[in-house]
Amino acid sequence: MAKKLFLKTLGCAMNVRDSEHMIAELNRIERYDLTQDESEADLIIINTCSVREKPVNKLFSEIGQFVKHKKKSAKIGVCGCTASHLGEEILKRAPEVSFVLGARNISKITQAVNSEKFLGINIDHDESEYAFGEFRQNLYKAYINISIGCDKKCAFCIVPHTRGDEISIPHDIILNEAMKATKNGAKEIFLLGQNVNNYGKRLSGGRKGELNFSQLLSQISKIDEVERIRFTSPHPLHMDDEFLEVFASNPKICKSMHMPLQSGSTNILKAMKRGYTKEWFLKRAEKLRQMSPNVAISTDIIVGFPGESEKDFEDTMSVMEEVRFEQIFSFKYSARPLTAAAQMTNVVDDETASLRLQRLQNRHMSMLDEMSSKYLDKTFEVYFEELRDNGMAAGRTSQNFTVCVAGSEELLGKMKNVKITRPQRLVLYGQIV
Repeated sequence: MAKKLFLKTLGCAMNVRDSEHMIAELNRIERYDLTQDESEADLIIINTCSVREKPVNKLFSEIGQFVKHKKKSAKIGVCGCTASHLGEEILKRAPEVSFVLGARNISKITQAVNSEKFLGINIDHDESEYAFGEFRQNLYKAYINISIGCDKKCAFCIVPHTRGDEISIPHDIILNEAMKATKNGAKEIFLLGQNVNNYGKRLSGGRKGELNFSQLLSQISKIDEVERIRFTSPHPLHMDDEFLEVFASNPKICKSMHMPLQSGSTNILKAMKRGYTKEWFLKRAEKLRQMSPNVAISTDIIVGFPGESEKDFEDTMSVMEEVRFEQIFSFKYSARPLTAAAQMTNVVDDETASLRLQRLQNRHMSMLDEMSSKYLDKTFEVYFEELRDNGMAAGRTSQNFTVCVAGSEELLGKMKNVKITRPQRLVLYGQIV
């Protein structure tokens, strides 16, 4: 009989892929069926995120809830970025946890499960050439890691301390994984890395890659069954002309670009150690829109970073007005352990940061109302991936807009032209034409 696995995944798409890798590894030895009911699970795994403070604070209360409801024989494991930086503290504070497995140690999951107590948090462990088993939760879209770790030293970011130094995965492994995924029905390949467009700078053992990111994109696009390619996250610093040219000219590359701004103030960008200025970012965004007029640009913005003045915040607002981002992920600054910013004393008070965040989000919502109205009666090619309530099927355009139509399972995995009849801020509703 198969065992039952309850797996809660928090955070980014890389964590989603790590969870898929863990499931595949576990199923090499014995079968695990996924369950949404922790009380019937033989194994409970929390795949954590530590980019922001709130999920970390909730971790121990969640463990307590799992302990209360789990079967007596069930094991609990904590994996991911929070596991990397808290490590042994988790085992001490929550003795019911059987294993702690950091984000760079996913290949050790079977060893961890089969141990009475296990701690694997080495951020120098190299899994870049490890042959993971095959498992995907989404049949229509294949997440593929192209690098692990991060070499940037952004003052606010804990990721280099949880995922280690950046190493690219050899391109032949990536291409084989893409071909396997398409054979199983995926038409969209989604490439993952902390700085995807820095791909190829260093492989395992200090080797340099044979391909850069632009060349890797071109190679993947040569796979006949691949119809769409997405990626996240590129770093603005590595958005050179070669990269923008490949992005704009290759019809298989979705016209959706994530450009993490973080702040529109050159002073704050310097304090954040981002490596670019407000003016440099604006010029790259302008060139991107010139080369690819149909592109949708998304971004990340942090408000209330230490030392942020009202003038600094207004600079961020002005960049938002000029670029007119189609999507923004915005947050109040949250001090993370092990980071340079956590030592800064010029803290912005919470009330000021909250008001700034509200202003930014309210203005962006009004901008979305302005933008979405122009999609009325426009036709998009939509790749359908999921079913929604009330007899609706949902998919995404090349620009990453969510589109819903009346439909059922026969639409999944198919491309259809959809005319928009009711545009809203976050979802476009339409009819297949």
